[in-house]
Amino acid sequence: MKRFYSPTPLETWISHFYKQLGIKTPEKLDEQRIARSLNIHLFYKEIPSMAYEFGRFKSITIDKRLPTLVQRERFYHELCHILRHAGRQIMMPAAFRELQEWDARNFTMYAALPLHMLKNYDYKQPEIVEELSEQFRVTPELCTERLKRISEKVKYMAI
Repeated sequence: MKRFYSPTPLETWISHFYKQLGIKTPEKLDEQRIARSLNIHLFYKEIPSMAYEFGRFKSITIDKRLPTLVQRERFYHELCHILRHAGRQIMMPAAFRELQEWDARNFTMYAALPLHMLKNYDYKQPEIVEELSEQFRVTPELCTERLKRISEKVKYMAI
């Protein structure tokens, strides 16, 4: 039996996006680098995290009161809003806002732990969550959820 994983279109898109930026290892995942490459102004302030767009001006503000690993996850969340969403959430129906938030949570997981960087890890190793959390600089909870989603999608094929 051979294991087979079929990535989601979003996982594939994120890996392609990172490869175009030359981001192929966890060490190269850097909020400043990503924001700069997309002409997004990145700020760290003592206010709730948010994404803002007005014409060609784009910015992401991260709440610097949050723990460092959570700040990084908030960056990916807000990046999703800039790359994939339109409109002001405060003005939209609740169901549409919930859909955007669901999408941003998925995007965060895939952007923080991109598929093309996860292929060289041994998922059976007991400390895998801690290793991924340290190398990708995100919370163990996000790593656990990502690994759970991957394991749920693994298919076995007879060869």
